Amino acid sequence: MKTTFFLIAFLFSTFHLSAQTAGNNEEEDSSPTEEEIKKALENVKDELNRKRRWEATLPGGKYGIALGAITSISKHTYVLDGSLLVTEVSIDSTGNALARFYYIEPITTGTNFDSIARIQERLKELQKKGQQRVGGTKVDEMAQKSYPTTTHAKTIEFRVMNEIALDALYNSAYRAWDEGKGRKFVLSK
Repeated sequence: MKTTFFLIAFLFSTFHLSAQTAGNNEEEDSSPTEEEIKKALENVKDELNRKRRWEATLPGGKYGIALGAITSISKHTYVLDGSLLVTEVSIDSTGNALARFYYIEPITTGTNFDSIARIQERLKELQKKGQQRVGGTKVDEMAQKSYPTTTHAKTIEFRVMNEIALDALYNSAYRAWDEGKGRKFVLSK
């Protein structure tokens, strides 16, 4: 069992390295156009507030934190389970909960590893079944948790549906913390 796990982990890490190498050889610019940025930000509002806290209102809920309680704000990207690319903003505090705001996108299937393609297809099937079960709620827009790992980890999680809005969220939180002035960030559907 352990050997199988390590073999799968090795294959995924090899895939990740080859995908990075392939990505570095591409000449095309994948930066969003001005029109794409404008469209992604039309549902974003970021403004000062008189309170000494950063507040966020998102389709998945609300979050607020006193500026003096923030100990760090980070943004990073990683591969999850060998099939998803996650860009995440984390806000750590003096309290006992970590706030995570993330954007997920599938890793492209243009590889020689057909096991990756099978995993991605299975994920799509599960998403469709999940949407049918919850009666119209878009499951793919909800935060994803794994019981008991993330449900009991004192982590507050929100899913953001595009990376441009996630960048705006990060900039808002960091600006509030850096300047010591409260801000209210709103991302509507």
